Amino acid sequence: MIELIARGESEQENLGRLLAKHSLPPCIIYLAGDLGAGKTTLVRGFLRGLGYTGRVKSPTYTLMEPYELKDCACYHFDLYRLADPEELEYLGLQDMLSPQAYWLVEWPERGRGGLPAADLLVNIHHQGDARQLELLPLSEKASGIVQRLQDDLAIG
Repeated sequence: MIELIARGESEQENLGRLLAKHSLPPCIIYLAGDLGAGKTTLVRGFLRGLGYTGRVKSPTYTLMEPYELKDCACYHFDLYRLADPEELEYLGLQDMLSPQAYWLVEWPERGRGGLPAADLLVNIHHQGDARQLELLPLSEKASGIVQRLQDDLAIG
């Protein structure tokens, strides 16, 4: 696990860019944190890191927002309003589990039992005006992501 501090929205978005830079699909990332912790900000940075230039909105009411990119797809889930994990069946999740897909899942605990296992868990905590991000690898793939990110940050 590594812990990082983001001082402001732009730093948090930049951490998302770096996370994308060091990730390869297929990859499932769970994002945990209170309301306003900046989960969608991190997703915006991740998408920018993949080359997406359009508007990134929180899928709070739609549950999922798809982003088709040149070489991959990215699915941004926000499960805050999910009443029951069984509702996930209606989204057709199996169709989104492709070798070229990223999943970024906000509020994953609300989908427990209906989601595939994560490669990486990112816990985001308020720390005054800043945010503390804990990156916990849950797969061998994510261990490599975290190590490359750590190496990149040490150099930069």
